[in-house]
Amino acid sequence: MIMENTSLENLQYPIGKYIIPSSITEKHLKEWIAILEHLPSRLEKMVTPLSKQQLETPYRPGGWTVRQLVHHISDSHHHSYIRFKWGLTEDNPIIKPYLEKEWSNLFDAKTAPIDMSLNHLKAVHAKLVYLLKGLSSEDLNRKFIHPDGNEETTLLENVSRYAWHGTHHFTHIKNLIERENW
Repeated sequence: MIMENTSLENLQYPIGKYIIPSSITEKHLKEWIAILEHLPSRLEKMVTPLSKQQLETPYRPGGWTVRQLVHHISDSHHHSYIRFKWGLTEDNPIIKPYLEKEWSNLFDAKTAPIDMSLNHLKAVHAKLVYLLKGLSSEDLNRKFIHPDGNEETTLLENVSRYAWHGTHHFTHIKNLIERENW
């Protein structure tokens, strides 16, 4: 049951909306890579004990279920990994977006065992973190363009965005578990 004093926006953005940092230090980068490195195991530890009924619970009214969130994180971070590769191997490429809401309404996102996405996330993050730890400052300043608004993003900013993204959805689930006293 959602507490009355919890606003919908607080449920939707429990850590706030993503803001591109104006200044990024080496310390920030190391912190973000650590977040990405540990997300798969932290998420697995949190969601594995949940029952089928709990996995079918939306994190907020009108929001995705825990199962859909787990599959979404895996799908989204898979796309992010590919975007890093494009940014490193092509000159300012225009990336392909994906329709995340539609993906989360597909049969697999609504019914597949979460272990599939937890295992996929472990593999993607192991590869991503290994890659990120080996990038130079020059590499991290390479860019790609998102076609929605023609927004140019550096790979360094993308590390920040996906550390935020993983934490954002992890916190959705964590807060639900705490509200429901599971």
